[in-house]
Amino acid sequence: MTAVPILTIAQLIGNLSRVYAGFKEISWKPVMIFTATAVPLSVVGALSFVSLPKEMIMRFIGACILIFALLKYFKILKLHSGNGTLLVGGGITGLLSGLVGSAGPIGAAVFLVLNLSPMGYIASEAVTATVMHIVKTIIYQKYVGIGIAEVGLSMAMGLFMLLGTMAGKRVIEKMDKEKFAVFVTVLLGVIGGIMIITG
Repeated sequence: MTAVPILTIAQLIGNLSRVYAGFKEISWKPVMIFTATAVPLSVVGALSFVSLPKEMIMRFIGACILIFALLKYFKILKLHSGNGTLLVGGGITGLLSGLVGSAGPIGAAVFLVLNLSPMGYIASEAVTATVMHIVKTIIYQKYVGIGIAEVGLSMAMGLFMLLGTMAGKRVIEKMDKEKFAVFVTVLLGVIGGIMIITG
């Protein structure tokens, strides 16, 4: 029961570090549109997460991500970078994030169509995740309860995420947009596959 709140706090720390690393390159307009649906639906998801089978949801999310990655990689699917994509993507991401703790790969897939710079992409998506994680943490604390041990574990996980952000920033800044998009698409496919297998 506490795994989802622990993951949420750890990801909050990790995403804050990514916001800081790329703050100057954040694209605020799509961030605001995305969070307009992501935040309220993350509340709905967080209030509902105790009653639904997590493994089944995780495998479903993984399958969706893997299909998206394959369609994107082979250029079969072309999402438009309009407000509708951001609103629908934000709503789906928020709801699933509240249910299982994270739906970051879906949000990442939505932001991938905006053709942002690598750091702008990472930081912009991280802002939306940070807002959702703050909202979910408040709800989880109220209904599940998070003790000192859980907070300590979250902080440790968050520290490693922070170190990963610092190391990754040096690599990502040297990548051009096209190579970065391919890299993220492949990574999403791998993550989707892992989610399907492990649940």
